[in-house]
Formats: sequence, structure tokens, C-alpha cells
Amino acid sequence: MPATTKKLAIASTALAMLAATNSGAFAQKKYDPGATDTEIKIGNIMPYSGPASAYGVIGKTEEAYFKKINAEGGINGRKINFISYDDGYSPPKTVEQARKLVESDEVLFVFNPLGTPPNSAIQKYLNSKKVPQLFVATGATKWNDPKNFPWTMGWQPNYQSETQIYAKYILKEMPNAKIGVLYQNDDYGKDYLKGLKDGLGAKGASMIVLEESYEVSQPTIDSHIVKLKSAGADVFINITTPKFAAQAIKKNAEIGWKPVHFLNNVSASIGAVMKPAGFDAGQGIISSQYLKDTSDPQWKDDAGMKAFDEFLTKYFPEGNRIDGSVMFGYTVAQGLVHVLKQCGDNLTRENVMKQAASIKDLELGGLLPGIKVNTSATDFAPISQVQLIRFKGETWERFGEVLSGDATN
Repeated sequence: MPATTKKLAIASTALAMLAATNSGAFAQKKYDPGATDTEIKIGNIMPYSGPASAYGVIGKTEEAYFKKINAEGGINGRKINFISYDDGYSPPKTVEQARKLVESDEVLFVFNPLGTPPNSAIQKYLNSKKVPQLFVATGATKWNDPKNFPWTMGWQPNYQSETQIYAKYILKEMPNAKIGVLYQNDDYGKDYLKGLKDGLGAKGASMIVLEESYEVSQPTIDSHIVKLKSAGADVFINITTPKFAAQAIKKNAEIGWKPVHFLNNVSASIGAVMKPAGFDAGQGIISSQYLKDTSDPQWKDDAGMKAFDEFLTKYFPEGNRIDGSVMFGYTVAQGLVHVLKQCGDNLTRENVMKQAASIKDLELGGLLPGIKVNTSATDFAPISQVQLIRFKGETWERFGEVLSGDATN
């Protein structure tokens, strides 16, 4: 081959390689609004004020966890820009904040917005905009509906499954129970109530002696507790958020009502509910758990708990270690980091949802042994297992096997 021809061949080969490299780079790096070579912009909405403000610490924990991730180099070289707004647990305000995040801040997606009524208010909007409403902080069953809402995904075990598990336990252990129910009069409370009734089946109508609902705007639920006691209920299903859960436990003790007390998982926090209500008043309460209890000494040498404690010490020292919401925020943030790592350089909204719907047997340090995160294109319920727990002394004790409910959409 003549020298000139050889040079041309080498040059054309080099150009071809360069073109291939460039086209490969273009093929690999795909961005939607909120993602660049250096940043992933994530939106969040929390009740930092208002009747559900006890949950605000979830957003603070997530913010601290993302600071840790950024300090360690970010995700695939990109830093997380976490933008979190307060909605006061008011759906109209949630709508306003969601629009701001999508249209002004141009976030890649909205992560872990809290509450059933607030998320219900923004679900259609985010789906119409094709913006992921990812790992919502509410166990309502309707978040697992990929056919109708492909941009919305839950995180925690759903409410209906949880109360179905309580119903199964009641039918087995207390078949002649007289059940009194206190529930929040919104989608969250009604979802739990439906699960209970489905779980009790045909016997439910005769077993439930009274259903009492309360409004989130009420200052106290004391009068409802008195009514439930007067109805002769010997089993109490307590479907309340932390403020009202603590009130109910206190009032039960005050009036000497000692039913078998089932407390929904979302209010099983020792720091936010059991301690403020008084440990003596909470003895024997049954709930369910999928996260490790930070106050339980059995985890003191556990690798997952040690990592959690190191995170708190370095990045969130003001966090209340025994508040279950802190462990919740930490664990769901870890779940998101897993998804974003899987996205690689394809940070489109579509790929975020695709990776979120492709989680296989993910074990996270804060989850109880045997509980794993699994999703698919037809299953948008990442965590579907729980274990029953009973309050004893100053902590929860697990009993029985890891259980699953039957609720699917």
C-alpha cells in the first residue's frame, strides 16, 4: 500500500473510531429536564407544618442522606440537588408545590411526597406531565396501578394488606371479638378500613360494633375514644397519624379502656408516638413492622444499624434516633440511590420509571431480615411484607412469621 493511501486509511480509521466514540457518548447520555452531566434535580413535598408535621423529619433525613451521597462523590459523578417544599398536609398546597417543582424548578421527578390526600391531589397532574411520582410516602393501595398511572409508584407495604393481616390474626385468635374502629376521614383512613373489612369477610358486619371517623383538622379525638369504649368494643383498630395516635393511647389509659389495641404501622414510631403517649399506656399494643426498630438492642451489632448510626453521627446529628420516621427516610433514600445508579447515564424520566420497576430482591440495611424490595412492570408495590410486633417495656417485640397481605389493585 502506498504511503499516501496508508495515511488516508489510518486517518479514516481514526475518524471512524472518533465518530463511533461520539455516537456512543450521545447514545449513552440521555437527559430530561432536571438532569445534566453534573446534577440530578429531585423534587419533594413534605408536611413540615400542620397536623401531620411529625412526618416532616422524613424530608430532613432524606436531605441529610443526599448530602452524604454528594460528599462521597454523588451518583455516577452527579450531585443530587434536593428541593423540598412544605404543603402543610393540605392538598391544594400540594398541587401548588408540585406545579412549582415541575414548571419552575424543572425537577427530573418528584420523590417520596407524603400523605394520601396530598398525593391523590397531584397524581393525575404528574402522570399527564409524565413526571415520575416515585416511592410516595403513603401506603394507599392505589399507588400500585401501573396500567392507569404508569408514573406513580408506592414504597411501603400498602394499607389494605396491613389491616388484612390484622383481620386474619383477629379471626384466628379472637373469633368473637367486638371491634371498634377509629379512622381518619380521608383516602388514607378509608383504605385501611377497606382492608380490615375485606380481611374479616362475611364476619365483619357482625364483629365491627362501631366505626368512628375524625377530621384531620380536629384538635383532639378524645370524644371518639369514649364512644368506642361505650360501644363495648374489646378490640380497637387505631387508624391514625402520629398526633392522634398518641392522643388515643393516652385517652385509653385515662378512661381505663383496655381492648386488644392494633395501631397502624405509620404511627408505630417510639419517638413520635409511644414515648409521648407514655410507655405504660402503650403496653401490649400490636402493630406491624418492616423496618428495624432502632431502639431494639438486638440490632446493636447489626451491620445495617451500624451504618445508620454512622450516618446520623456524621450527617444528621439532630435526628431523633428512636423516631421511626428517620429510619423510613434513610431507607427510602437508599432505595432511590439504587434506582439512580441503575439509570447510569440515561437520566430520562422514562428510564427512571423503568429502573424503579426492575428491582430484584434488593436488601437494604434498615429492612427486617427476610424483607426485600421487588418490583416489575406490573407490580408497583416495592415492599409487600411485614412482621407483627407487640409493645413491651420501652420497645417493640417481633412475633410470628414475616407475612404478606392479599391486597392488589
